Amino acid sequence: MKRLVQPSIGLIGQIIAILLLTMVIEFGASTLLYERASQFAVRDDEARRLAEHLVIARRLVVERNRTDRPSMAQDLTTQRYAVRWEEGLRAPPPIAPSVATMHEQVIDWEPTLASADLRLRLTSPGRSSVVTGGVRLADGSWLYFRTLQPLQNLNLAIQRIFLALVPAVALMLVAALLIRRALRPMRQLALAADLVGGGTRHVPVAEAGPTEVRRVVAAFNRMQARLERLIADRTHALAAVGHDLRTPLARLRLRADAVGDDATREAIGRDIGEMEAMVTSLLAFLGGGDDPEAPVLTDVAVLCATLIDDVEDRGLAGTYVGPDHCELVVRPSSVKRALTNLVDNALHYGGSATVILEDVPGGVTLAVEDDGPGIPAASLKRVLEPFVRLDTARPRDTIGFGLGLPIVARIVENEGGTLTLANRTPSGLRAAIFLPR
Repeated sequence: MKRLVQPSIGLIGQIIAILLLTMVIEFGASTLLYERASQFAVRDDEARRLAEHLVIARRLVVERNRTDRPSMAQDLTTQRYAVRWEEGLRAPPPIAPSVATMHEQVIDWEPTLASADLRLRLTSPGRSSVVTGGVRLADGSWLYFRTLQPLQNLNLAIQRIFLALVPAVALMLVAALLIRRALRPMRQLALAADLVGGGTRHVPVAEAGPTEVRRVVAAFNRMQARLERLIADRTHALAAVGHDLRTPLARLRLRADAVGDDATREAIGRDIGEMEAMVTSLLAFLGGGDDPEAPVLTDVAVLCATLIDDVEDRGLAGTYVGPDHCELVVRPSSVKRALTNLVDNALHYGGSATVILEDVPGGVTLAVEDDGPGIPAASLKRVLEPFVRLDTARPRDTIGFGLGLPIVARIVENEGGTLTLANRTPSGLRAAIFLPR
């Protein structure tokens, strides 16, 4: 039965919905704040002072003859207000919305100005905002006035910008968090993809998020399952092939012992040993990705010293330099296999092997040094590739497929460490393994 898919508007739909939601909220908040900002109100003492000045000026000007009214208006001009009488002056515009509250404050202090058709408007909005306006006299002329000092508590330009930015920035942060939450499954998918081929068992990624993301996650989980089945089938096939190959090789070795000619028997034995070494290295390399060994606390110093003891027991030159004890959580068999490969290379190409253990910050360094010809600098990285053999640095009688160093590199990678190859001066090679704690 086909599994039901949870309905979703999709990734694009979610992003559009988030942006639309933030735009609607920002528009509503900005409109509300703008409306509140437009209700400009000055201090009560400012409104009272303006109301008193207008009442006095209107009364004094209307009592004078028309010829004396301009001079009287000039006399009524103070440091705070400028007054001018004009008989033919065009009437000031109606009250601007931004000073409607101020108009109400002035009328509250002097109700008589309501019948004088008091008109106010705001000029030069910003830090130097001034109020201009006029009152109508009984004969139809107009007494024009304006404030000479910028009014306090009025900075509409900066206030409007600030009020517009605050909700916009806040909502952008909210939108970023919502988009981050919508894309969280993609980050989990990226982390899971980084673990592919790292030797860890696949854990299915939770199918969550928009429709497109869930489809990608589902496809990734199916791909991982197919890869696991492929690796498992390959491992089982390799194990079967290795068993089938070792059986006839063992029979060949038994039959070789019956050969009467010593030279022929030894030649057959060397060929059989080379075939066994090839099969072992190939199985170790191809089956290394499915290592069931669990990391345990291991005394790597004892492990290194034991390897050198085995070298000396074989009558070869080996030296261990390092502390008597150094514990580290590793896969002991894998690390021993890696060190054995490096030591065998050092013995084969340099005639001796020196294992150096150093306790460094953050981990341990295991180095194997020899006095052989070394490796050309241009090929130091190339020798870590599978099936690569360097004719100039390695003789043709080398046993195996050239998988010794690639096996070491894979083991070190599974341990989370690094393998570094460097030529020594004047000759020789240093292979250093860093294992983190």
